[in-house]
Amino acid sequence: MKVTIAPGTAHGVIAAPPSKSCGHRMLLCAALADGESRIRGISGSQDMEATMDCIRAMGGTCLREGDTVSVIGTGGRAAKQATYPCRESGSTLRFCIPPALVPGGHTVFTGAARLMERGVGVYEEILSAKGVIIEKTSAGISFRGSLTPGEYILRGDISSQFVSGLLLALPLLKSDSTVRVLPPVESRPYMDLTLDVMASFGVRVEKCEENTFYIPGGQRYACRCAAVEGDWSNAAFLLALGDEVRVTGLHSGSLQGDRVCREMLHRLETPGAVLDLSACPDLGPVLFAAAARSHGAVFVGTRRLRIKESDRVAAMAQELAKFGVRVREEENRATVLPGGISFPEEELDGHNDHRIVMALSVLASSVGGTIRGAEAVNKSYPGFFEDLQRLGLTVEIYP
Repeated sequence: MKVTIAPGTAHGVIAAPPSKSCGHRMLLCAALADGESRIRGISGSQDMEATMDCIRAMGGTCLREGDTVSVIGTGGRAAKQATYPCRESGSTLRFCIPPALVPGGHTVFTGAARLMERGVGVYEEILSAKGVIIEKTSAGISFRGSLTPGEYILRGDISSQFVSGLLLALPLLKSDSTVRVLPPVESRPYMDLTLDVMASFGVRVEKCEENTFYIPGGQRYACRCAAVEGDWSNAAFLLALGDEVRVTGLHSGSLQGDRVCREMLHRLETPGAVLDLSACPDLGPVLFAAAARSHGAVFVGTRRLRIKESDRVAAMAQELAKFGVRVREEENRATVLPGGISFPEEELDGHNDHRIVMALSVLASSVGGTIRGAEAVNKSYPGFFEDLQRLGLTVEIYP
């Protein structure tokens, strides 16, 4: 799919899409509960569909009615043999592995080639040490064995999703466990978000030291009815369109790490900005775009941007060059050089990455442009282009 966006000024009021981060966690807590939960505000994105497919593989049921999903949980007793189809969703893959291992047995996780390349190396290391047999095949990643209670030590400079997956599952075991995250700790807000959602489903985790979590065993998730809050991650692309856009449904006290997007966009209005992305790597593409459109900026903590749906540093450098903007790439740092943007004479490439497509759309709203591979937005924000049209931008969509 291609989209052509004409230069224009976005204006109006638009509701933030529901939070993907909250949605994953709430659906999985509901799947681990005993009984029926109803979760309102689940988008029709591919990532949400992946999590619902995996809940069904686990042995739960999911029924969608509009944006509300009814989940009948497994009571923490996942199927002993199952194949979990994760599509392109890294959150789904990393969150589901530990709960799937609670009963023991043989499970296989499948997904898109890029997701399998990104891998689950952290789990391979810590779970293998606990006796789980892990094998990578052409069919996916296979796990044989059980999650066991005890102490788990993880590096803090890896995705917080590995920590969250363990936090979700360990309370279901008979004995107590400890998860210790070694400094420097990145994406800590998303660990806190996991703990907050778990608590809302009746499961308790104690923070006994800085970045050390004590997890009492023998707990059970309670079913509940709840609503997903607005998504700061995807709202950032709407906020980046300019001051004449007002986004509703965002909770200022949210635990989502990407709530810092408003402050960071404001800082880019002043020359010489230096922004640390280590705790909010998903904001990288939109902040690169905003910097290119204003005064440039220096971004540090960019290492994890390279292991997302695309290498987001390289992808943005390649596409910003088409707008006449240079990016200087380093190992854990990137500099968007100032100079302003101009109309791209060639097509823009979405790199099969929803956040790259949306970031390029922000730039195209200023000077125009055509983006190929625009269907990648379906991964997290299927209504993105329709929302741009609602805000007064001219967007032409081609199959």
